[in-house]
Amino acid sequence: MLFKSIVASLFSLSLAGSTFALPVAIQAGGALQRRAFPLQAYADFQISDTPAGNAQAEAEAVFVKPFEGIDLATVSDEDRDNVEAMRSLAEQAETEQFNPAIDAASGEEADALQRGKIKNKVLKLTGISQVRKIDLAKAQAAGKSTASIETKLADSQKKLAKNIATDKASAGLDAKGVV
Repeated sequence: MLFKSIVASLFSLSLAGSTFALPVAIQAGGALQRRAFPLQAYADFQISDTPAGNAQAEAEAVFVKPFEGIDLATVSDEDRDNVEAMRSLAEQAETEQFNPAIDAASGEEADALQRGKIKNKVLKLTGISQVRKIDLAKAQAAGKSTASIETKLADSQKKLAKNIATDKASAGLDAKGVV
């Protein structure tokens, strides 16, 4: 009987502990702050396997929507670094997986891989744009110079707009990922 009571108590405590560990918005100096943007493996957030034409919304669901309503100046360094790491994984997929796969393919398979690569570029550029928006908000909040961040952000957004247009031009066509 005592054993069952101890087990039940430990089980209850473990559930309570896991509830408090969930990533939720919290108050920090009057502004909402997301406690965690979890680092994910590329296969868990890639968007290249769905038809072309909706890459912008899919990429924003990964990198932008989790920060909606959050003051980007309050984003933790860990969360910012997780966004950067995931963006880097998308870039690695482009150079180390998409490019060789496209070179080795032909016909519709090569075309589908190319459309998948464009969707991946939208993902990568959405990620770097979000990192730069976080950096910009933090620099502004700290009263630091933002000129170089603004220039980099504008460059990222220009490339992003070009790749979104390319994706939309292929709307409805099959895209193929590399994982």
